[in-house]
Amino acid sequence: MSEMPLLQVKNLHTSFFTDAGEVKAVNGISYNLDAGKVLGIVGESGSGKSVSAYSIMRILTDTGRVTGGEVLFKGENILNYTPQQMQKFRGSRISIIFQDPMTCLNPTFSIGSQLREAIRIHTDRNKEQIQARAVEMLQLVGVNEPERRLRQYPHELSGGMRQRVMIAMALACEPDILIADEPTTALDVTIQAQILELMQSLQKKLGMAIIMITHDLGVIADMCDEIIVMYGGKVCERGTADEIFYNPRHEYTKGLIRSIPRISEKHEKLVPIAGSPVDLLNLPKGCAFAARCDHAMKICLEQPPEEIRVNDFHIAACWNNVRRMMEDGQLEVKDGEEV
Repeated sequence: MSEMPLLQVKNLHTSFFTDAGEVKAVNGISYNLDAGKVLGIVGESGSGKSVSAYSIMRILTDTGRVTGGEVLFKGENILNYTPQQMQKFRGSRISIIFQDPMTCLNPTFSIGSQLREAIRIHTDRNKEQIQARAVEMLQLVGVNEPERRLRQYPHELSGGMRQRVMIAMALACEPDILIADEPTTALDVTIQAQILELMQSLQKKLGMAIIMITHDLGVIADMCDEIIVMYGGKVCERGTADEIFYNPRHEYTKGLIRSIPRISEKHEKLVPIAGSPVDLLNLPKGCAFAARCDHAMKICLEQPPEEIRVNDFHIAACWNNVRRMMEDGQLEVKDGEEV
């Protein structure tokens, strides 16, 4: 009997209710996360990747609401938790690192007061133990002179140092799952590499599971056990890193890969994905990516594609895969179906 996944997201739907109408930001995504594994969620702005994470943490804005699905942590649906249960659950079981540490850290409080507060709320440590844990966490994430840093304020630290503090706060209570929402976007390239290396090192040392959210496939190429590609609030492709990079089977994924700069092809121009992201207020009847796809067919405009298993480690939701498999005799055309 296989072991139950640590986290199961089942048919999750999240919408924002605005004056203009219902914005369907997440439209039925499902995935599993096993203990100690790293899951990458990739997609451009507006694909629903961050909203899916905020739905799990239940930190949506007032206009946002989970309208369907389940989020199971060790088999228990956390969407049914009371606000008090969720407050206890966050930090101790699942933590999140946000995109810009400068806007997440309170500029009027010292680093130490903010880090100690996170430890105090979620643990039973006394004052001396809390201070010792704060120093220990800063040392763990590579912050030099931790006692002095605890007395400083966010504006006195560099961007990379602030992000290390955010990681220390997220890991202070030893959560089972860490969600990293584009943790390197606001940093320069050199610091990006340091933060990613730090997260990989901590993941191996602490054994936690990580959900890494990013718009850049290149950022997560070496650290993810599985990658999910999202577009229009849906999962369009999922698989191992090798499958996604070397055998992409969705046109959107292929477009993302073409937009990654390559040192070996430095004189070759990058190829952008044509068109604009799908309007989540008025989602199309068929495939959300059809209007931007060079290989769209009639059925792409009429019916949303279902997920097709490419192999044991790879699934994609693209009608071109269905067509290809029909041509190879792996699938039969149903009556009245036109591809």
